[in-house]
Amino acid sequence: MLDGIRIIEVEGLGPGPFAAMLLADLGADVITVHRKGGAVTPGMPDVNLLNRGKRSIELDLKAGTDIATFMALISGADGLIEGFRPGVMEKLGIGPDVCHAVNPALVFGRMTGWGQGGPLSHTAGHDLNYISMSGALWYAGVAGDAPVTPPTLVGDIGGGALYLAVGMLAALLRARATGQGTVVDAAICDGSAHMMNLIHSMRPNGGFVNERGQSLLDGPHWSRSYVCADGGHVSVQCLEPKFYALFLELLGLSDDPEFQCQYDRDLWPRLTGRLAGIFAAHRRDHWAALFMGTDACVAPVLSPEEARDHALNAARGMWVTADGILQAAPAPRFAGQGAWSPPPIPARGQHSAEILAELRQATDKARTDRGSTDAGVACSDQ
Repeated sequence: MLDGIRIIEVEGLGPGPFAAMLLADLGADVITVHRKGGAVTPGMPDVNLLNRGKRSIELDLKAGTDIATFMALISGADGLIEGFRPGVMEKLGIGPDVCHAVNPALVFGRMTGWGQGGPLSHTAGHDLNYISMSGALWYAGVAGDAPVTPPTLVGDIGGGALYLAVGMLAALLRARATGQGTVVDAAICDGSAHMMNLIHSMRPNGGFVNERGQSLLDGPHWSRSYVCADGGHVSVQCLEPKFYALFLELLGLSDDPEFQCQYDRDLWPRLTGRLAGIFAAHRRDHWAALFMGTDACVAPVLSPEEARDHALNAARGMWVTADGILQAAPAPRFAGQGAWSPPPIPARGQHSAEILAELRQATDKARTDRGSTDAGVACSDQ
């Protein structure tokens, strides 16, 4: 879908590289500028899955010659992704103004936690901090306990990478139509706050309340996970009355007067305890077999490896293991799309010679084109 789009990614961590991987998955030519002589970040794997399908060149963005190479890349690119603190790219001499002077149509994507402006813009932070300040962490946990640390899917990916990708695509459409690029200010705190609109939209039904354990998503007995006899878990979220009724029917609870009161908040703790006892009586796979294929909205909680091997996910090819690395296939899907196989993950600087050769070829072609134009003008003058 993005064939013909070139994105330059300045090496970073987390949401920026994820957004660039997503664009590469969709067909963009993504060139990652890795730091020359850089090393793998301590605690991170030697092979970074987020580099799949990209090309890599090593540059020293503090050296004049390599800065010239970087600007040559920018001159032929559609977009740029960087994840430094505000002002770092400007200090390197490759900020938006400089890049737009070379390529007015460039979409300059910036990924931060706190945004390009504001009182915390230059302050360090991580996923958990950003979503705690945006309100997105509030419901992560049960009443009476401290909020749990969710995976980075909520902040770095949901509120950060995906919003950056959407912003880049929107700006690319505008640049194609007008020839005018722009700066995309993607902040994890902004995106994760925006994601809360789903919960806010439930206010008319009493769904949004300030007390944890009392909203329609984190309080009811029908919206949580339960431990099974073997230590596995099942998730239950039968929000709508017709799905809740089927849930009760399959458990043999249709005639139970307490369970008939689906939205009675005073009963939620007691009914949660009763369901905990019911689910603890059998193994996870027993419950998975009972509810699979029904509209009761119950599902087993699978590990990534189990998800890969599950019949539902295998049918869609959601998970693939290549070179010993478990990875999810690109999403979304497109009509007529062929089977997907994982593209290679490049080593740092693997494509440096190839990319430099392309830049030289582009420079030579530009000189030839200018020479032909000058010759044409000279002939007409004669």
